[in-house]
Amino acid sequence: METLLPKGWQRPSGYSNGIIAEGKVIFLSGQIGWDKNQNFKNKDMADQFEQVLLNIISILDEANAKPSDITRMTWFITSKEEYKTSLNKIGGIYRALMGKHYPTMSVVEVTGLMEDDAVIEIEATAVIRRDKE
Repeated sequence: METLLPKGWQRPSGYSNGIIAEGKVIFLSGQIGWDKNQNFKNKDMADQFEQVLLNIISILDEANAKPSDITRMTWFITSKEEYKTSLNKIGGIYRALMGKHYPTMSVVEVTGLMEDDAVIEIEATAVIRRDKE
């Protein structure tokens, strides 16, 4: 994988502007903060975010992939305010589970998600490099 940073651009914080990857592509549907039994343990965004990442990692594991193989994430959040006030906790959870790997990302505030108790949903795309297949 190669991160794209145009000459003269400031390095983004917490994400990449672009990535070049070649290999087997894995598309993950939007994951929400419920556990494997589809139960929400709480309604806190940071706590649901942790479960979302654990769900993503579990799916990647089925393909023998790792968080470092993720090339793109799209986050859907129901509250920009809660996201911003939880950012330090979310960042700590992210680094604990994802390391210092920062794929391309977008964060979009939405009025609601399909599951009433969900406050965050993340779609992801990963690429298993050919030398790892």
